[in-house]
Amino acid sequence: MKFPYGISDFLQVMSEGYFYVDRTDCIPLLEDLGKQLLFLRPRRFGKSLLLSMLANYYDVARADQFELLFGRLAIGRAPTPLHNQYFVMRWDFSLVAAQGTAEDITQALYRHVNARIHDFAVRYQDRLSSPVEIFPTDAVASFESSLTAMRHTPYKLYLLIDEYDNFANELAMGGHPAGKKRYDALLRGEGTLKTLFKAVKGGASGFGVDRVFITGVSPVVLSDLTSGYNVSETITLQPEFNDLCGFREDEIAVTLRQITATCGWAAAQADEALEMVRTFYNGYRFTTNMAAERIYNPTLALYFFKHFQRACGYPENMLDSNLAMDRGKIAYIASLPGGGQIILDAVNGAPTLAVSALADRFGVEDMLMAVKDAPFMASFLTYFGVLTFGGRTPSGELMLTIPNLVVRRLYVERIQDMLLADRHLLDEGRQAARGLWQTGNLQPLCNFIEQRYYPVFDNRDYRWANELTVKTAFLTLLFNDIAYIMDSETALARTYADLTMIVRPEMRQYELLDILLEFKYVPLKEAELTGAAARALSAAAVAELPLVKARLAEALAILPQTRAGLLARYGERLRLRTFAVVSLGFDRLVWQELNVERSLEGEE
Repeated sequence: MKFPYGISDFLQVMSEGYFYVDRTDCIPLLEDLGKQLLFLRPRRFGKSLLLSMLANYYDVARADQFELLFGRLAIGRAPTPLHNQYFVMRWDFSLVAAQGTAEDITQALYRHVNARIHDFAVRYQDRLSSPVEIFPTDAVASFESSLTAMRHTPYKLYLLIDEYDNFANELAMGGHPAGKKRYDALLRGEGTLKTLFKAVKGGASGFGVDRVFITGVSPVVLSDLTSGYNVSETITLQPEFNDLCGFREDEIAVTLRQITATCGWAAAQADEALEMVRTFYNGYRFTTNMAAERIYNPTLALYFFKHFQRACGYPENMLDSNLAMDRGKIAYIASLPGGGQIILDAVNGAPTLAVSALADRFGVEDMLMAVKDAPFMASFLTYFGVLTFGGRTPSGELMLTIPNLVVRRLYVERIQDMLLADRHLLDEGRQAARGLWQTGNLQPLCNFIEQRYYPVFDNRDYRWANELTVKTAFLTLLFNDIAYIMDSETALARTYADLTMIVRPEMRQYELLDILLEFKYVPLKEAELTGAAARALSAAAVAELPLVKARLAEALAILPQTRAGLLARYGERLRLRTFAVVSLGFDRLVWQELNVERSLEGEE
């Protein structure tokens, strides 16, 4: 199979025989919904290929290629009357630079729109009723000229706008007041972008623009456009479009079976590959209907497929570097007052991140200047694909969760930057963590956390005061998705494991241990100790404190059941080491490894 990684040209995909997941069955529904639609999805989620598919379907100049492009697809078997009935024009604002002055950005925008209008004029020159005039310093006038040239033809315009908010997001994410001034010049009053969208709105009032389809990541620009463009219908959260961009699991499974068969893998290995892809890439839901299926990021899936087919093995780094740029969105939120707590809550899952509804109207001024509350920050992360709909709370609010393991890695990296900004300190902690992976010795890691990591919490204003603190400390040091499938709060046999590290299948040839950790916490106040007093105690004295002994016993009592759940899921191939860890305040740690033989005797 030929996988179109990085290719968003539908004509190339279909004419050159690339892998394509058919979404053309959505076309009749899109036609029925309205003539000006806005569709939001995270970056690198296949929006450009969707627009290219629509462009080829409606373009009058592609009528003679309809069978080649759509004959084997759903829409080819039952086309709508509108196929190949439009002039098509595409604008892609991801190509508009956000650097320089407001005038520089205006000229960059005009150059792009004028280039697309010039392409339009050349493409349809034999069908237009008059020449299209290009105005170098006024793309709005150029656009109006293109509409005039269409006036006496039997065709109207389908305008496709890709990444309509791209350069606006770049300006806002910079966080500099100058960015707001530049943006205001584009959106406020008769700003350039606002005027351009007003021309689109006006063109749809009987002057040749019949349909408009806009994609983007967030509603930020739409909010600032206000009366400039208030005619679009947002279809982002409608259940029927949950998988419009993205792959379903059945599509992933069929493709993996084909690849594994070519590689000579057994059926059990194909199932194992699916489990890997599900853990690392699945988890997105783009509708508040919680019955909707979770879907896969298509760019990540294609990245995996291409490597898997070539090497008959998994990519070492499951995080495609083209998706790693999403860490900037997490960093933006972490930089805001209270944002660090949002990042920590997202990783820990407690307290639950919940909103009554996603914020759907916030502009660049809100992003740059306004005080950000938790719903704003959580909504922002959801639009950018690093949180997703995970269910509803008992009171009906929308729960927002991290979708999968590659995104969790981005959060962990940000927490490392927040709490262990000194790279030498982080390297020291990782070295201590290696002792656990390789030998099952937890003591060096506990020593590091006691002596080097816990003091960090004295200078941070976070609200934790429980075992989440302990788990976060261990997670940020142990996280290693090159060698492990890492999970937090893994559901096992009617209970939950605090932290599991399961060796990836292809890494099982090396001397790495599987790890299961259960955490408990004893507040200093309950132990009637100060931090200084706790630090002055010997390790043996800490272990003999009644509350510490009781919490350790609780953790050890839980572990046999969670251990059995892991063994049932992954089989006897696990080299599983199982530990209970108790933290006394943010000062001291006590740990004990589960006596497996005694545990098995107890089960019998």
